[in-house]
Amino acid sequence: MRVLFLSALLLLAAAPTATAAEGWSLTPAGGSRPAFYAEGEPGTPLRDTVSVTNRGERAITVRLTATGVRIAFAQTRVRVPARTRADIPFTVTATGDRTGEIAARDQDGRRATVPLRLRAGTPALSALTVEHVTVHADHIAYELVNRGTTVLVPRLAVHADGILGQVLDRAPRTLPVHLDPGQRLDLTEPWPHHPALDAVDVRLTATAAGGAHDSAHTSARFVPWGAVAGVAGTVAAGGALMVVRRRGRRARADDGVAQPSRTEVELTGAVT
Repeated sequence: MRVLFLSALLLLAAAPTATAAEGWSLTPAGGSRPAFYAEGEPGTPLRDTVSVTNRGERAITVRLTATGVRIAFAQTRVRVPARTRADIPFTVTATGDRTGEIAARDQDGRRATVPLRLRAGTPALSALTVEHVTVHADHIAYELVNRGTTVLVPRLAVHADGILGQVLDRAPRTLPVHLDPGQRLDLTEPWPHHPALDAVDVRLTATAAGGAHDSAHTSARFVPWGAVAGVAGTVAAGGALMVVRRRGRRARADDGVAQPSRTEVELTGAVT
């Protein structure tokens, strides 16, 4: 269980000590605080102590309750001897911004209260990730995810290296987007003038205020398949023509003078 410091609420600094008639009083323990103020992360148990001071000549018995907030007292019924102070610990769980009070009532019906303000805040955390980077024909696709608790305005830098060196280097620039906590965005980075023939390594780096930083990379190969298909077709056509021509020469030789015996090698690689 976490214990947080509970300080006096400045707005309530002028509040008087809660006194029931002339006999006893109810105050925060440990000083001259006029009220309780507790702050912590949601779900965090917070501890403090309330004091009942009996200045009278006879013992009193008080019953402690709370309104506006849910409080667990170490004991709710307290007997305080004459000229004695009783300190009663209590625990309150941060569940949101709340305003309430702690009250004590004695056996004669006299009542005293102390204000209490509870604040549950989420700590500011700046964090993001770059995910699912893929390279397409004319752009780079990726995702940005806000992993923190604050709204982010990200900046993006893009870098790519090919076989012979750097092929893309874009300095960090602010993106025209706002990422809410937990939000995921699909984004693209244009790249119309990528290499025609190369193997590249692409790296995206995103940053944002508060120290958010992440990088992701992927690899891609650019191959001009149209040109490759054209060259392959030309080579295939030329090979067929060579076969036809060689066969034509053999046919003409068979029509006339006998040729010396020899081994013919076809373009298919078969040996006859």
